[in-house]
Amino acid sequence: MNPKDVHVAVLMGGWSAERPVSIDSGNGCAKALEGEGFRVTKVDVDRDIAATLKALKPDVAFNALHGPYGEDGKIQGLLEILGIPYTHSGVAASAVGMDKVKSRALFEAVGIPVAKGMVVNRLAAAKEHPMAPPYVVKPIHEGSSFGVFIVRDDQAHPPQELFAADWSFGEEVLVEEFIAGRELTCAVMGDKALDIIEIRPRTSFYDYEAKYAEGGSIHVLPAPLSPNIYRNIQKISLEAHRALGCRGVSRADFRLDDGPDGTGALVCLEVNTQPGMTATSLVPEIAAHAGIGFGALVRWMVEDASCNR
Repeated sequence: MNPKDVHVAVLMGGWSAERPVSIDSGNGCAKALEGEGFRVTKVDVDRDIAATLKALKPDVAFNALHGPYGEDGKIQGLLEILGIPYTHSGVAASAVGMDKVKSRALFEAVGIPVAKGMVVNRLAAAKEHPMAPPYVVKPIHEGSSFGVFIVRDDQAHPPQELFAADWSFGEEVLVEEFIAGRELTCAVMGDKALDIIEIRPRTSFYDYEAKYAEGGSIHVLPAPLSPNIYRNIQKISLEAHRALGCRGVSRADFRLDDGPDGTGALVCLEVNTQPGMTATSLVPEIAAHAGIGFGALVRWMVEDASCNR
């Protein structure tokens, strides 16, 4: 592929709660692709995106969207209809990966460890504890830790924010047993699991601020793990990537309770089929550790793009 002959539309923005992150990702990816020699058009996605893409006629769509409509199979389906090759995972993998309940069921079916959990109406979850604390409440179809609450042992009441009239994260929530210990993440690129980062957030957990604010968390790369556990997390990450049917780049998140009084439990929290590509994002950092610079990473993603993913 000669980059000079390839017109790439970088899709960013959209209207989900993750719009600012998407714009940050898209701008960084567009700049890197221009540095690799591609002809790049940045597209702030709105509901006229089909007409915009028909007019632009790009050779490839670089999907830098995050959240609903961007990583849940919807934009992927549109690109399939338009016949525009695109980066990251296809329709089915994106839809299932974005749905925490469906992806959990799939992981359990293939033997990937997950935390004990249940689906609860958000108002019922606000009235009384759906399980004994500590536990975590999560929206089913959101990313970037939007709407996530950790309920500690000493909390008498569930999160009262679930009663809010302007709650926009769905009427059902996923409630999971809280797994103490370390936060770990592993990137997969194509058919290879790369390295593992241990995330040490400066806030109470790896929330939006810890993810995207400069200095919001400390990343330890490679994660200080025993060789057996390290290889096992890489193995599970690749298994999860394949079970979902992912393409391109994905990132699997884990909790490992290996402290002095820990249970030794290792659970897969989720797989991100559309990982962030900002200055503080994890996948570019892991790729750089493997000797793959940001420009080479986004170029590989464009070269990997296709329909029927």
